[in-house]
Amino acid sequence: MGAARKLTDSEANQPAAFLGVTASVRGYEWRERLNGHGHAIAAAISQRHGLPDLLGRVLAGRGVGIDDVEVFLDPSLKALMPDPSELRDMDKAAGRLADAIAKTESVAIFGDYDVDGACSSALMARFLRQHGLEPRIYIPDRLSEGYGPNPKALEELVKGGAGLIVTVDCGTTSFEPLAHAKKLGAEVIVIDHHQSDDTLPDVHSVVNPNRQDDISGQGHLCAAGVVFLVLVATARELRKRGFYAGSRSEPALIGDLDLVALATVCDVVPLEGLNRAYVTKGLQVMRQRHNPGLRALYDAAGLDQAPTPYHLGYILGPRINAGGRIGDSGLGARLLGLANPREAQTIAETLDRLNRERKAIETQTLEQAMAEADGMLAQQPDLPILVLGAEDWHKGIVGLVSSRLTDRFHRPSCVLSWTRDAASGAMSGTGSLRSVNGVDIGRAVRAAVAKGLLIKGGGHAMAAGLTVAENKLEDLKAYLAAELAVASETARSAATLEIDGALTPSAANDDLITLLDRAGPYGQGNPQPRFVFPAHRVRFAKVVGEAHIRAVVEAGDGSRLDAIAFRAAGQPLGDLLLASNGGMPLHICGTIRRDTWGGRNRIELTIEDAAEPRKQA
Repeated sequence: MGAARKLTDSEANQPAAFLGVTASVRGYEWRERLNGHGHAIAAAISQRHGLPDLLGRVLAGRGVGIDDVEVFLDPSLKALMPDPSELRDMDKAAGRLADAIAKTESVAIFGDYDVDGACSSALMARFLRQHGLEPRIYIPDRLSEGYGPNPKALEELVKGGAGLIVTVDCGTTSFEPLAHAKKLGAEVIVIDHHQSDDTLPDVHSVVNPNRQDDISGQGHLCAAGVVFLVLVATARELRKRGFYAGSRSEPALIGDLDLVALATVCDVVPLEGLNRAYVTKGLQVMRQRHNPGLRALYDAAGLDQAPTPYHLGYILGPRINAGGRIGDSGLGARLLGLANPREAQTIAETLDRLNRERKAIETQTLEQAMAEADGMLAQQPDLPILVLGAEDWHKGIVGLVSSRLTDRFHRPSCVLSWTRDAASGAMSGTGSLRSVNGVDIGRAVRAAVAKGLLIKGGGHAMAAGLTVAENKLEDLKAYLAAELAVASETARSAATLEIDGALTPSAANDDLITLLDRAGPYGQGNPQPRFVFPAHRVRFAKVVGEAHIRAVVEAGDGSRLDAIAFRAAGQPLGDLLLASNGGMPLHICGTIRRDTWGGRNRIELTIEDAAEPRKQA
């Protein structure tokens, strides 16, 4: 028998599998979030700052340094906002906007149809209106126009009198359309956050912290976060020029942070640095219900409690997106920029109805996509990326379906909606891609564009969009599979859920939630604390709503906790919960939150995963 291999320092310091779970029902290994060094940092945080041990562990588990605790727990704009001029082209853009305001020019805003685009468009429009301008907002139709500026739309804006066009949440890679706008005599300011190559469009200015030559360190911002900095810089420029002297009042920009917070949460950018201040302060503004559009949307959704990141991401965001997905793409931006409460109510109710229709379409498509993906992986288990689509799949929901596939199968996915050109008969697919940590899908898509495999495409590391001709599909599949093979396999082999500790139902109480809230807001880059309820029984499990599983988790001492597993019916997690109903105990993993819906005040567990104790090491 050979000598045992000596563990490396990294391996020796790696936490053991939590409760021995190396393969949960969803295929994850559970690991304690903190290793030995992390526990030492946690203890030091608690001692120096006089914090409870659990809060110290939560902070250390999210990479908070001992000296950074105070700013992390109280993220303020004063402490975290940079000088806007640190962003490349910022002063040029602010000066041009100030000129437009001073001369009362005709300005058009070209935005994206998602939440970030709607919020960005509304932010810019509200600011210009406060300064006496009446800008036109143009949001392209997702189905007929697709993402980003197009020559026909820009020509329409110029013919309508726009001498300045501001693109928000788009434009960084729109070379030909923006060149066309310049030929027509319009100047263009691009305000964006999408990844770029070395070459930028020939426009007046491009404010994008993710352009290659920007060294501001603000690449984690969503587009609305960048727009807010542009508005701060523009107001500063106007102040320098004496614009606010006399009877003119300077706008209180902090009052629009509710829109920045909404976009930041819904665009799933990291909740670090300035983004933490945006969301924390934005939620405070939102609680005051000043924005008529947000107030109407909140009421249409039936919410009667203080907003949290959960409500922004899962209640408000999907309703704003519903217009772009299956209705009028401009509804969201129009709603968020309104001053008329009655009109806001009408639009909010329309978006609420469209969201219900969107859910029905998504459910049907997702069933088909899951079945097709299961078949593909049965033949090729090591596929680096899932690429699938159909002619009858709605363009507006392919991104949602892609997200579900990636979550289920732990690998990138691309979901396409195919359409046939009426004149030529040629087929093209419009697709959305979603990825996993460690697999940069945006870079792969941009490279595919450069190789001539795509009609167009772009995006982030975790999400991207593309349009592909039918005769290029197989070449695209082969390219993406080869390009992503190593990173995708590494990501799957390292599929873990990080655990912050073990709990029982009696410990999951209001005091614990209040303590955990101190380290919020939670989201991308600052994950909500995840706990395991060891060897608990599942009671009263049943399917509710749209494929959710509702249940009660019970400890050995009889204490209980209400629980829900979203979209788990028909999936391995849901099958296990239903099969163990009242029977064998399970290790149950998830996050906890306070539920005050309908005047209730209870703690609820969101079940993310489960494991059978008898099958673990």
